[in-house]
Amino acid sequence: MYELIQVGPKSYYINAPVKMGFYLTEGNQAYLIDSGNDKDAGRKVRQLLEKQGWTLKAILNTHSNADHIGGNKYLQKQTGCAIYAPGIDCAFTRHPLLEPSFLYGGFPPKDLRHKFLMAQESPAEYLTDRVLPEGLKSIPLPGHFFDMVGFETDDGVIYLADCLSSKETLEKYQIGVIYDVEAYLNTLEMVKGLQAKSFVPAHAEATEHIAPLAQYNIDKTHEVAEKILTLCQEAIGFEALLQKLFDAYNLTMDFSQYVLVGSTVRSYLAWLKDKGELTVDFSTRMPLWSRT
Repeated sequence: MYELIQVGPKSYYINAPVKMGFYLTEGNQAYLIDSGNDKDAGRKVRQLLEKQGWTLKAILNTHSNADHIGGNKYLQKQTGCAIYAPGIDCAFTRHPLLEPSFLYGGFPPKDLRHKFLMAQESPAEYLTDRVLPEGLKSIPLPGHFFDMVGFETDDGVIYLADCLSSKETLEKYQIGVIYDVEAYLNTLEMVKGLQAKSFVPAHAEATEHIAPLAQYNIDKTHEVAEKILTLCQEAIGFEALLQKLFDAYNLTMDFSQYVLVGSTVRSYLAWLKDKGELTVDFSTRMPLWSRT
């Protein structure tokens, strides 16, 4: 675990629970793509930097989920590196309470204010093309989270962040975390057409051929949507729908899964309603969803 693997002349990744990337520039200046889930992950990154004799120039966060920004504060304190994050995710990185608040839909209870949903705050600046080194460019990957990006290197490597999950993860959890279902599907269709020597997703094995896994994620997304439509054949409230989904997929509910899956199901409902496949009735003072 936390093994450094080279995938291009200038490109590397750290094989960890959440894969992190390295892009190396002249003078052994290193750009880190994401920083892991906590201070311990940051410490392991620092140890790798010291072993390689690299200087950390900047952390490039793909998005603001806690497992991607958790090492930011530690690494900046240790190295003085800059931190960059894209769009809305920059605000979430600077103010991590926003993530559990967004997922819960209000001020989150203590059950949700932990390192897996709320990293330590770090003073991120906006990720723009001008802060990237020559040879590295960002790729918009919206859908999983607000303004998530990936990165493409000039030595043929593409870092894909959380735009798709491994088959094993989807078989275990069934419902992947999605903010914008339409954008998520569009991103996966785009990813299917990308060409690279190596693709490095954060939550799947690195591969030379990403299209089959992207299609698997597309198919799973449509499967979940169809399951929701089936459960909405008769008018149903959100909480009852969520319970039936947990039952159907044999999922274990706790506070974290309640907000992660619940937020995703709300995103599915919004997408299906906007497409005209669902309608919602407020006449009983309890929103009831039903298939059109």
